[in-house]
Amino acid sequence: MFQTLSEPETPASFPSTHWSRVIAAADPRESRSREPLAAICRAYWYPLYAYIRRRGHGPESARDLTQDFFARLLERGTLAEADPSRGRFRSFLRTVCAHYLANRHDRETARKRGGGRVAVSIDAAHAEGRYERELAHEVTPDRIFDRSWALELLSRVLDRLRREYDEAGKAATFEILRIGLDHGPEDLPHAAIAARLGTTEGAARVAAHRLRRRYGELLRREIASTLNDPADVDDEIRDLFASLGS
Repeated sequence: MFQTLSEPETPASFPSTHWSRVIAAADPRESRSREPLAAICRAYWYPLYAYIRRRGHGPESARDLTQDFFARLLERGTLAEADPSRGRFRSFLRTVCAHYLANRHDRETARKRGGGRVAVSIDAAHAEGRYERELAHEVTPDRIFDRSWALELLSRVLDRLRREYDEAGKAATFEILRIGLDHGPEDLPHAAIAARLGTTEGAARVAAHRLRRRYGELLRREIASTLNDPADVDDEIRDLFASLGS
């Protein structure tokens, strides 16, 4: 997996963080603030599903518990207890979920409270198929959560990069160059890439370098959005890649 990153961006260049959205959603004066947070929940539901499954719950139970957890999370009372000083949004979610599982009421409370409405729609077949493919039996619930979180984050970064190339009319170029994200620059078959692109080997090297650099920028931005302090990006990158090596 590609790990060479571009130079750090300035704090001012980072987007609003998940933490800032948590704080806004907890504010009773912000009537429309929960939808951006709900979008984050929809983006990162799978790591919690995997975490709950690894805690011993079956597929149907894990689906219901994941949905009910997010419904509870989006209640302002729960969000008001969030502490951004803890730094990492993924750690916040995992900790709150652990407390939820330890103290949960009957799953029927989700229907009583929300009338059947769920905060996150889960494709149960997709979720369980992915869980079975990725499961390592010796992996702890915390470890599988971190690993799933890292994979989800990298997938989001790759999708965003693909969209940028698509919008620039370079979808085919992206599909040829993306091999560079799985290999170091010295391992890339630049001659073969140049032949497929119909260009020179030097131009292929430049194009591959630009793709890798943009990937690094997007990766840093995505990770920064999950932190309270952008200065922690490098530590979070190291931790997430370490989780992929388990």
